[in-house]
Amino acid sequence: MNYFRTAILLAGLTALFMGIGFMIGGGSGALIALVVAGGMNLFAYWNSDRMVLSMHGAQEVDARSAPDLYAMVAALAQRANLPMPKVYIMDNPQPNAFATGRNPENSAVAVTTGLLQRLNEDEVAGVVAHELAHIANRDTLIMTITATIAGAISMLGNFALFSGGNRNNGMGMIGTLAMVILAPLAAMLVQMAISRTREYAADRLGAQISGQPLALASALAKISSLAHAIPNDTAEQSPATAHMFIINPLSGERMDNLFSTHPAAENRIAALQQMAGASGRPFLPQQGGRGGPSGGPWGSASRRSGGSGPWG
Repeated sequence: MNYFRTAILLAGLTALFMGIGFMIGGGSGALIALVVAGGMNLFAYWNSDRMVLSMHGAQEVDARSAPDLYAMVAALAQRANLPMPKVYIMDNPQPNAFATGRNPENSAVAVTTGLLQRLNEDEVAGVVAHELAHIANRDTLIMTITATIAGAISMLGNFALFSGGNRNNGMGMIGTLAMVILAPLAAMLVQMAISRTREYAADRLGAQISGQPLALASALAKISSLAHAIPNDTAEQSPATAHMFIINPLSGERMDNLFSTHPAAENRIAALQQMAGASGRPFLPQQGGRGGPSGGPWGSASRRSGGSGPWG
């Protein structure tokens, strides 16, 4: 059902893009808009991952530079039957993470130093498993296409305003102005609706990959609390990438409505608790920050103090 809903929303977004093209140039304008959308998506397909990682200053790490994190990602990727993604660390105090890439064979998982410093090992594993779920579900490609089309709609809307639109479409200047205002808003709502749908699916699959839904629930609680207390300057400068993170990195009030890029953390946590309860496991909030339990299946938890070592 989630995939069907996502397909419908993507189709609506594409139709909206073509509608603005029609408003500007009639039938030929709609066709040109479709061709432009295809070209933009093709460019995004091949280059979006590098662009997003560069925006957030992510640095690639390996088994030598970040052995614990790398071993964790490798173990979880194996559990999920996924190729080993590239692993990146962002020097950012806000705990957060995202995944990117056009397919599982060309994917990457990026986590912040704040995430590695403030969450325990099981919680970090839950977050990484969530991001691997996005890769497995092909969400990284879906969200890239969505962001590209949404951005193009805003660009076309502005062009329609300055060009005066298609004078033969019967809308007139007032109709054109209304379209300029409403079309980007509609695109934003569709983009957010798609993102919210995919987050619930990634939580569910991520909990299955890690085998610890309560650890992921605890991670979401911590990240949600800290994300609004610790600014993420790079995300504020590139707000179009906010929907890619596990928790919205932008400052602002958390609300589970159409104007939120993510479902409310409380709702996601409740769903994970219900998932754990269905398997007969009681809810035990994960206590403590960095350091956490060691000796788990993710490799040694030899986290160092002072922000150095493999955990940033």
